[in-house]
Amino acid sequence: MEELQEQQNQSVGQDGESEIVAESASFVHGELPQEGNMPPKVDSEVEVLHEKVTKQIIKEGHGQKPTKYSTCFLHYRAWTESTQHRFEDTWNEQRPLELVLGKEKKEMTGLGIGVSSMKSGERALLHVGWELGYGKEGSFSFPNVPPMADILYEVELIGFDETKEGKARSDMTVEERIGAADRRKMDGNALFKEEKLEEAMQQYEMAIAYMGDDFMFQLFGKYRDMALAVKNPCHLNMSACLIKLKRYEEAIAQCSIVLVEEENNVKALFRRGKARAELGQTDAAREDFLKARKLAPEDKAISRELRLLAEHDKAVYQKQKELYKGLFGPRPEPKPKRTNWLILIWQWLLSLFYRVFKTERLKAD
Repeated sequence: MEELQEQQNQSVGQDGESEIVAESASFVHGELPQEGNMPPKVDSEVEVLHEKVTKQIIKEGHGQKPTKYSTCFLHYRAWTESTQHRFEDTWNEQRPLELVLGKEKKEMTGLGIGVSSMKSGERALLHVGWELGYGKEGSFSFPNVPPMADILYEVELIGFDETKEGKARSDMTVEERIGAADRRKMDGNALFKEEKLEEAMQQYEMAIAYMGDDFMFQLFGKYRDMALAVKNPCHLNMSACLIKLKRYEEAIAQCSIVLVEEENNVKALFRRGKARAELGQTDAAREDFLKARKLAPEDKAISRELRLLAEHDKAVYQKQKELYKGLFGPRPEPKPKRTNWLILIWQWLLSLFYRVFKTERLKAD
């Protein structure tokens, strides 16, 4: 806990966003695909992987392909080809699938063949025949898949771990899972320094995948502290990458996850404030920066962001002032009324007649 407290009190860095957290030792999503209930339309070349499995690449990946017994982490959506009914979506659930190649469930045999042909970060559309899917009888529980249904998968391989024995997360000890996550985090840090942001985020996502909500819920005391010392920096480093990529809403989400566990984390407050400021959420950004400054009063980066916000507000006020001035303009001066000489003559004649009449009446009296 002392190490965590020291990390928390560190400066957010001169640039405020590019600093990478490198402490020693769930929310995993990848870049979201386009929304829609229908399978994506893909024009790329069809690659035959198996008599019953074909693949079309949507987005190219990088690096090597997983081998047998690799533990793969992936997101996918699944549709029945005949009815176009979507029956699974891990992006929507924000929970990636863990798949050990060669040890997958029978109904995921075709999916496993497709994943084994993919590189980290690759997204593809797979067509799987019913023989390598849910079979002749289908599935009438969850997910609900009709009999003899060919399946379409939109898949993104987040990353994979090469393990000779094909050890799944559920079979690892707490120390093994935290250690595996920490190695992924360090790999991500190295990629970040090389400005390979997308690849770095994939490593951080892999690290976070080892410490999902179900795993963290079971941890207490020193083991929870050990896990958070790896998990939270991964979220913070993800937010730094996302800010550089101008994906500000996702950066806010990553920082908010950290603040649930550590409400006084200066880096999380600073980076969330920076992302909010970029989205024009100036009041919320100022609230984050003020809280961060209270925790780190001597940090120059925080003071600079608050000063920029104040200058921005002043500029907006002046612009609005000029805009309203141009719309309504100055108040018009009242025009002098024109004299009506006919009325004046008529009034003079009436007064003259009145005086003559009054004089004659006095003489009569």
